[in-house]
This record gives sequence, structure tokens and C-alpha cells, in this order.
Amino acid sequence: MVNMMRAVQYSTYGGDGPSSLQLVDVPLPKPKKGEVLVKVEAAGINAVDWKIQGGLLKHILPLKFPHIPGTDISGEVVGVGPGVTNFIPGDKIISWINLLKGGSLAEYAVAPITSTVKRPPIISPVEGASVPVTGLTALQSAKNVAGIRLDGSSNLNVLITAASGGVGTLYVQLAKLGGCFVTATCGARNMALVKNLGADEVLDYKTPEGLRYQSPSGRKYDVVVHLAPYQPLEAFKAELAPKGMVIDMTPTLKTIAQDWYNKLTFAKHKFVPFVMTANAADLQEVIDLMEAGKLKVIVDSTYPLEKSADAWACSIRGHATGKVVVTCNN
Repeated sequence: MVNMMRAVQYSTYGGDGPSSLQLVDVPLPKPKKGEVLVKVEAAGINAVDWKIQGGLLKHILPLKFPHIPGTDISGEVVGVGPGVTNFIPGDKIISWINLLKGGSLAEYAVAPITSTVKRPPIISPVEGASVPVTGLTALQSAKNVAGIRLDGSSNLNVLITAASGGVGTLYVQLAKLGGCFVTATCGARNMALVKNLGADEVLDYKTPEGLRYQSPSGRKYDVVVHLAPYQPLEAFKAELAPKGMVIDMTPTLKTIAQDWYNKLTFAKHKFVPFVMTANAADLQEVIDLMEAGKLKVIVDSTYPLEKSADAWACSIRGHATGKVVVTCNN
């Protein structure tokens, strides 16, 4: 076993984003109780990664610098910490690492077994690294908040905004599995893709109809899954069913305030903030759906570890179709 590894890190909040990332040699991490050491094959980039770099949560949960960012990994177990019996060296895995601990943009990373599952041979490393955050976000929101049942019995009218991104492409498929009628918004260049993923109606978000979220068939939405930047509840009210809800998938303080106001005033429409909770059981359900061919991952682009800054920049631009992934040890 080698003692040093290559990793990408930054040493302060803010800076110039991608250009603040440095490729360095650092000691291998050591797995503690309930952890595994993973030889990273691929790492997914998520918007929250660069938002943390920009200062998100710094007053609540500050980082320890220098910081190796990233949470989503796919790779091979090469070591286990005390008490780990359900994983052994050689196991191929997919894992989510604690957001503030990070560590995925490296040749090796330590992952908690509480959010780690085995990767079936049919799922590639890049596909595996694409789903911890996006898959958990889509699945938990769909089942626990929107009330979508994946047995096809839901019969809801659902609007999904920014449907061509990492979460959106999965959400469209989950909603269709649930038997929903899906209206989606995205850029013109991705409309065919989103339609092929199962959306019943697709709107170019730049058109008048797209800006108003109007269903071409005149449907009113039981659920709006809002994946684009913040919009107030009023932006959707005209298109909501009498008891419709908006799920804000990138919540801000404004979302939380609106949610409390609606509860206090017994408003007929809900405006709900969503926050993902990592756990192995839900991640396993996502992997099972992928293995069964019911859920397909869309990958925008891949970059080698030494080009992590380019992957970071691609994610920041906000126009990736599906996931941006960094590859390692290949």
C-alpha cells in the first residue's frame, strides 16, 4: 500500500472558485471505526460542493482547511476500520461522504459504511459516482414529500423544473415509474432528451409558456419540483391544483420563511423546503432501480483528477446535462 496520494484541495473560502483548487500530494487517510478506505475510481461533482467553497454554512459548520472537497464516490475497498464486517478489500462500492468532511477528489478516500453500498457489475464507476446526492435527493423527495408511489399508482400531475440536470433527469424517471403525468422545463437543446426519459410534456424555459410554467394540455399541478434557482410561491400559484405543493429543492431562508407563513395562515398551497438525508437503505434502492434497468443515469462529461478545476467550472456554469464526474486511478 502506498503512503501518499494525489488530491485536489483548497485552503480558504471564496477565492476564484476553480482556480483556487490545487492538485497536491498528501498522506493517505486512515479508516476509523465504521469506515472503509476506498481507492477512488470516480467522483461526482455537485452544486453544493462549490457552494460550500463559496461560504455556504461557514458560520454554522465551518470547514477545516485545507479541505479536499466532494462527497460522491465509486471505487474499490482497499482497507477497513475497526468493527467493519460487511465490507472487505476488493468490494466495489458506491458511497456518500459527509459534506463537511469531504474527500472524494482524491486517489483514495475514507467513507462511512452508514452511507455505502456495494456496486453491481452492471453499473460503471462513473454511473455509480453520479447517484449518491442526485439519486438520494430525487428518491427521498419523490417518496417522502411528493407522495409518489413507485408502483405506478400515484396518478399525480407533476411539474419538474430544470429537468435536464443531475437530479431532474432521475426525477422525471421516478415520477413516471410512479404513474404521474410529467410536465418538465429545460433548455431547448435538452428537450428531446427529457422527452425520451419519459416526460409527457416538455417546455423550453425561455418561452412565455415556460416562464409561466403553463402545461400545454392545461393541467394544474399537484406537485411542483422546483430545481431551478429560487422562485416565490406566487410564481406557481396560477398553475397549481387547489391543494398543490411546491417543493423547493435548493431551499433558502426565504423558502423556510414562506413554509412557516403558510403553516401559520393555514394556506391551501404548500411551499416545502427539501434537504437530503444520506443513508445506505435509500441509496441501495436507487442502485436496485438502476440494476433493474428502471433508472438511467445521464452523464454530461468526465474529467481526470488533474482537470478537476475544469469539472468544477463546468458545474458552476449550470448548464450541464446530467452529471459532471471526475475519474481517478484509471
